[in-house]
Amino acid sequence: MKLIALLYLEEDQALVEQILAEAGVGAWSGFDMEGHGSGVPGWYGDVASYRSRLLFTWGSTEQADRLMESVAAARGVQDPSHPIHALKVDVEAVARSGLPPVPPADA
Repeated sequence: MKLIALLYLEEDQALVEQILAEAGVGAWSGFDMEGHGSGVPGWYGDVASYRSRLLFTWGSTEQADRLMESVAAARGVQDPSHPIHALKVDVEAVARSGLPPVPPADA
């Protein structure tokens, strides 16, 4: 089992949802964030913050691989200097409230 995290600009939400659908991902959790980064200093010497989102989902290795490939192939982000980032992490075990932990099926 894999955990996938996506980091992207708020304006790219529709594109991210399209990517998730194409990869067969039907459930995820996400939240708004304030992004900060370096760049050309503005009037006050800092780069303005930007609205980002962080999304988490998990699935089989095959599903995670499809999602990673979909992100890599994605075109049309609102700001090319802020691409969609994806991170794939191995999941060692899963626990659910009220049930004993179980190892992932594809471990």
